[in-house]
Amino acid sequence: MNEPKNESVVKQKVKKLSFLDKAFWLTESDNNPKHVASLQILELPANADKNYVRNLFEELQKINTGISPFNCRVQSFLGYPIKLIPLAQLNMQYHLQYHLLDDISDKEALHKKAAELHEIRLDTDKPLWQFHVIESKKGNEFSLYIKIHHMLGDGATLVRWLQAAYSQEINTENFVPVWAKETEHKSSRKNKRPQNKLVSFFKNVFDFIFATKDFIWVLIRVILKLLRINTHYMPVPFTGTKTILTGQVKKGRVVTTLDLPFDRIKALSKRLRASVNEILLCSFDIGIHRFLSELGQSFDKALFTNMPINLRKPGDTSGGNMIAIVPVELAHGEKDPYLRLRRIIENHRIVLRAAKRSRPGAFAYYTVFIQSFALIYEMLHLSNVINPIANILISNVPGPREQMYFKDCTLKSIYPISTITAGGGVNITLMTYNNVANVGIVCCDKDIKSLDPLAQYFKEAFELLEKSVDNFDLNIDDIGENIKDKSRSDIIEEKAYSK
Repeated sequence: MNEPKNESVVKQKVKKLSFLDKAFWLTESDNNPKHVASLQILELPANADKNYVRNLFEELQKINTGISPFNCRVQSFLGYPIKLIPLAQLNMQYHLQYHLLDDISDKEALHKKAAELHEIRLDTDKPLWQFHVIESKKGNEFSLYIKIHHMLGDGATLVRWLQAAYSQEINTENFVPVWAKETEHKSSRKNKRPQNKLVSFFKNVFDFIFATKDFIWVLIRVILKLLRINTHYMPVPFTGTKTILTGQVKKGRVVTTLDLPFDRIKALSKRLRASVNEILLCSFDIGIHRFLSELGQSFDKALFTNMPINLRKPGDTSGGNMIAIVPVELAHGEKDPYLRLRRIIENHRIVLRAAKRSRPGAFAYYTVFIQSFALIYEMLHLSNVINPIANILISNVPGPREQMYFKDCTLKSIYPISTITAGGGVNITLMTYNNVANVGIVCCDKDIKSLDPLAQYFKEAFELLEKSVDNFDLNIDDIGENIKDKSRSDIIEEKAYSK
């Protein structure tokens, strides 16, 4: 891309782009933008006048300088991203925009607005982020819709920026928005002892060699599963079930949100000896089956979910993307919520054990490898023909545990809204905030006009799983599963449970 003539470039240390960062740039299209977003609900201060939101917007618009990566645009050559270029000033008419709704407590209207904003691709000639201030004519709340390109960071990075943007107490004197605020991570990095370049070079070479070896072993094990020689391994890519939610990703989005009580999720996970993620996987599995079955879908086998795996080491606060995304088989044919959960736990832990046996880089390579094929199918418009890698993508991002404030406004909730992987499906992202799980759900609107029923089914599925612990007679209603026969292991498990 050509460098705009009217922009001023400054000298500044910026983050280097990893291959995974660049992959989000290279795989982007107008039909499938690669930004992630956050839809936030904020409560006005008690003494706020009628012009508070407009005045806040104008105050923020005056802050037209930023720090990396918020002041950086991408320098590319023939469409390939080379590096980030820091700019002296930001075009705040682009980066900060104002909208007015009649009442943001009308969730349907707010979700529709968020879907409209989420559909639009970020301008690749500018720094890759936007803040949208959404004022409400009624009530004492307003909303922020914030989107940023996925190449700049994964979930852990974005949460760190979120926590930098907010404080644990009201702050009107020294308030600085996130795009201009130096984070503790960056300031502490200056005191780090520089690593010997030769040592660093050889370390990177050895890491690459061993990660490549592990990546090859992952491929061999997947092929052995495909040949039915080793069936106890991760799912084979592109063997998912086609649904009305999968296929070619097109313009147009549908968005919905919901809240789940995180204290109850944690308590249930302890009682059932399951992780929080596994409780959520089971609830979402039941909910998505019910949603699709009511649209006429039936199922001959389990659905798959794409699951992000955090590849960071403990204490790693570096930016960028350090994740792998691999398919996990869910459950099929189990009417008992508890037995369905046990099946999902086993399938989930098969993938976790595979990840632990390999170096983090190997799973990153595997992610790029299988997603590259998905991208090729999408570019050739074959996604409606080829089976998807998975039917849904579910990720869980730990957020702030305490009440947070944006200047003197109380942050009520944070709903993450992610991008859609090639091959389509529903993206479900959960962020825990102040002991509540805020869930954002997004998909294409080519066949679906509302996801609100799906959000309700998720909530009801969690409550059903919770009640099933003490009530053995509770069963899942018909969710469109075609059960041909049961394996011996399934029969043994049911007999053991019935005793």
